[in-house]
Amino acid sequence: MQYLLLIYDDEKARWNAPADICDALHTEYRQLVGELVRDKIYVGGNPLQQTETASSVRVREGKTHITDGPFAETREQLGGYFLIEAPDMAAARAIAARLPGARNGTVEVRPIVSLPM
Repeated sequence: MQYLLLIYDDEKARWNAPADICDALHTEYRQLVGELVRDKIYVGGNPLQQTETASSVRVREGKTHITDGPFAETREQLGGYFLIEAPDMAAARAIAARLPGARNGTVEVRPIVSLPM
């Protein structure tokens, strides 16, 4: 089954961290991705640009409304995601716990709904 691991953290702290800390985190993520690819668990994933680059789109009564910024103001922002293949929720949670972002943020684990093609 596929699971989406949504990585939330304080984006100001992440984007303003010293270069050596950022480099260490990137190295740790790359190593983890390498292991997950090797074990045929990793399907995909990416970090996201800062929320200031986001747009929110809503359609109400046939009219499109676009606002700059994220959907909601929160303490932690969505900073990236992993899409993984795992046998069950327990295995997906164990992988989420290995993400560096889980140490100072939150990783939300969501099962993917399989739709017939």
